[in-house]
Amino acid sequence: MARRLSYSARYEHPTEKVYSALSSREFWDDQMVEFRKLTPQSDVDKFVVDENGVDIVLVQTLPKSDLPAIASAVIKKDMIITRKEFLGPYNPEKTEGTYSAGIPAGPGNVSGVQELFPTDTGCTLRRTTEVKVYVPFVNGKLEQLILVNLVDLFRGEAEFTADWIAKNS
Repeated sequence: MARRLSYSARYEHPTEKVYSALSSREFWDDQMVEFRKLTPQSDVDKFVVDENGVDIVLVQTLPKSDLPAIASAVIKKDMIITRKEFLGPYNPEKTEGTYSAGIPAGPGNVSGVQELFPTDTGCTLRRTTEVKVYVPFVNGKLEQLILVNLVDLFRGEAEFTADWIAKNS
């Protein structure tokens, strides 16, 4: 059974500033610099901004030695995470997109939808995530571990985004 999570990052900036940041190659490169503090191999593999929106692929490698015991029991080598982010064309009322993360020959997947919309105090980027692990007996524990780590990731990314916009606008 898959597990779900909804996370909302609230910004004091308007949607167009947040979308502009998420459309900037410099933003993603700077974020990878931050990621490298925890995951030395973190790179932007694909970056396309066009009339269809923003399409990004990030690749991160976590050494097996850094994995929690429950994960290293299932993943026998370094864990390579390929993360895809997509936001459609900017819409001041609501910009929609998707995201996913996977591990080659991995035991499950992460996928979700995201919405960027205005609020009275700025805007919100809401992510609704589904995590599914296909390993009997440990799937629930691994799904919960992934969700806990996603909350930390989303929180850290929201803080980074707010700081980056404040410094670069």
